[in-house]
Amino acid sequence: QVQLVESGGGLVQTGGSVSLSCVAFGRTIENYAMAWFRQGPGKEREFVAAINWSGANTYYAESMKGRSTISRDNAKNTVYLHIHNLKSEDTATYYCARKYSSGDYYSPERYDYWGQGTQVTVSS
Repeated sequence: QVQLVESGGGLVQTGGSVSLSCVAFGRTIENYAMAWFRQGPGKEREFVAAINWSGANTYYAESMKGRSTISRDNAKNTVYLHIHNLKSEDTATYYCARKYSSGDYYSPERYDYWGQGTQVTVSS
């Protein structure tokens, strides 16, 4: 059993930045790819970014390329997401998840464990 706990969300102004953390408890995540998804008000959950087990490969949604960075520290069992130049459409609950199946990184069905989420609200 793995418990994922996100933190770092909050109220941020447009153009600002936010750094999110996801700590895994119970079992190591070092052999698994990890990802961040988000769900905005009235929207479906969508892929944000993913990172392979070693951190050597990263993947981003088009809307996040160039203004977000996903990273991990396997020694700390932690995954990070930093987003800058925040926009109102970034307002969402952000979730981290552990990838358990092969295939693309974008589909939520490929992830088995999810955190409870951390809210990011971008205001102007």
